[in-house]
Amino acid sequence: MGRILLKNIVSEGIVSDILIDGETVASIVPADNEHVVCADDDVETVDCTGMAAVPGFVNMHTHAGMAMMRGVGEDISFHEWLDRIWMIESKIDDEYVYHATKVACLEMIKTGTTTFNDHYWHMPMAHKAAVELGLRPVLAYVVLDRNDPAESERQKFQCMQMYEEAMKWNDQTVFAIAVHAIYSVREEMMLWAVDFARSKGLKIHIHVSETRKEIEDCKAAHGGMTPVEYLDSLGVLGPDVIAAHTLWLTENDVRILGERGVTCVHNVNSNLKLASGYRFLYNELRDAGANICLGTDGCASSNNLDMLETMKTSAMIQKAWRNDPSAMPLDELMAMATANAGKALGLDIGRIREGALADILIVDTRSYNFLSPGSFEANLVYSAHSDCIDSVICNGKFIMRNRVVPGEEEIIASARQLLNKIN
Repeated sequence: MGRILLKNIVSEGIVSDILIDGETVASIVPADNEHVVCADDDVETVDCTGMAAVPGFVNMHTHAGMAMMRGVGEDISFHEWLDRIWMIESKIDDEYVYHATKVACLEMIKTGTTTFNDHYWHMPMAHKAAVELGLRPVLAYVVLDRNDPAESERQKFQCMQMYEEAMKWNDQTVFAIAVHAIYSVREEMMLWAVDFARSKGLKIHIHVSETRKEIEDCKAAHGGMTPVEYLDSLGVLGPDVIAAHTLWLTENDVRILGERGVTCVHNVNSNLKLASGYRFLYNELRDAGANICLGTDGCASSNNLDMLETMKTSAMIQKAWRNDPSAMPLDELMAMATANAGKALGLDIGRIREGALADILIVDTRSYNFLSPGSFEANLVYSAHSDCIDSVICNGKFIMRNRVVPGEEEIIASARQLLNKIN
């Protein structure tokens, strides 16, 4: 891999030169310093005057293969929606997931995501799609046996096979294990999946406490315990667990999640749209010690994968329901979309610093959205839209330049052709 020199780019308020060497950031120096580059090395110099550098966003909970399911379940309850999604998913195949994931990757690149934590089927096809577009995927084998012992055994075998296959992938893909939810997976199967993940040092990705009904059903089935209490009683919760939603929580749930160091992922737009709830306990979880990140969920519920939109909505809803304009301040909001995710995944991402993986957004600040004495972060989150992201570097390579992703027209055309076939 070669070198890239980003000249005259604003990084943390300072006009800087950022040198990328291979996959990592080699140096960051003020732009008025002479930048020494070895003469025998090829260096691509990019003039970034009027641009700012932002760490690549990390979408910590999504279902990329749903990118062609937008609008399939509008204006219905969560459980009606889930039944409809499962019916659709019973008909999809490798080809569908490959093309849908390419569409998702295209959208994520356009909106500034460089790493995504996926929870979906047909993992080899998602891997192929993400690698072709240059993103860093965290791909989970999903356990969902619907309380069928025979299906459990089939999935155990397939999971072990998939793990062995994934260990041969020679790229930046991360393999993980996903347990769908306590209401869709047998206890024995859930424990097997968690044990398997921990024996291999893998992250565990699970939906937790997403709806009021999930809480009520869990209490009825497990002696009054909430989903968090039930999972904790089984020894499931720990710092390797990424818990999506965590929306309906008691004080004891918050304490447990904090003490166990669980990563909680707020998926505000999906929760709002499905009327699952809106009172995400950000302050309480943060103060208890939980790690908090952001996700979009899949396009079948949130309808897009735009992390900037997720950031803005998360902060505004938090301020509104708490009647507190200081809730979810900008520095914490940015960390939820970047550095906190790096911590959750055990990757050196989410910060632009020497030695870190080079995942960098080049933001064009020359538009009216940035004509303000306010902070850059405020203008980015509350004023601008994702089209301010001019170029994207992931793992030290440009995957978008000047708003153009190589092959994007072909990606959309192929997806449209497939969509017409299955409709």
